[in-house]
Amino acid sequence: MPASEYLRSEVAIVAGIAKATLPSNPNVKWRAWVADYAAIRDEIEKTYPQEFHSFNERLWTPGGFYRGNLARERVWKTESGKASFSTPQSLDACGVPNAPGRYRLITMRSNDQFNTTIYGLSDRLRGVEGTRDVLLMNPDDIARAGLREGQMVTLESDADDGVRRTAGPLKVTSVSLPDGCLGAYYPEMNSLISVSHHERVSKTPASKCVPVRIRV
Repeated sequence: MPASEYLRSEVAIVAGIAKATLPSNPNVKWRAWVADYAAIRDEIEKTYPQEFHSFNERLWTPGGFYRGNLARERVWKTESGKASFSTPQSLDACGVPNAPGRYRLITMRSNDQFNTTIYGLSDRLRGVEGTRDVLLMNPDDIARAGLREGQMVTLESDADDGVRRTAGPLKVTSVSLPDGCLGAYYPEMNSLISVSHHERVSKTPASKCVPVRIRV
């Protein structure tokens, strides 16, 4: 028996949102893609014919098929034909200065999670069972903050942008992390990330270095 008659696949959710918000387009077959994922692979093949030629046929190759990796093959599509490296402007990629009581939060997935789809509550990578409402913290930081393992706390954004963002309650859980760093699960912690806090070029949210404070 399925877990619920209301469960839908990721494709069905995305397609449903698209059909409800976008004008009809005969070239975009939302309904067909939800009904048959092979139709999606056909479109991927059309879009990337070199990498995904005969996609549906090769899908069943034992062990999968090799897509190619230019870096592995030492092929550099640059003017010089060689690999190019950029010089970082700072050794601190966060762009957030140190401050008393300020931590850097790393958001992460559990081992039984794919993107935002959570399949279970057993994270064997970190020994967390039965919940995702945890705050991972190293033992020394726990002691310095006057906290105890198992205590329930709240995280508050410390982005200095005038917006109050909180997440919790979260159970303090001891793990091996660098001093000043905290860990918690994505997407539950998305609410703590300031829209303005992102990588300069790609605009990717800085979800591996979120400035936060712990509130008891």
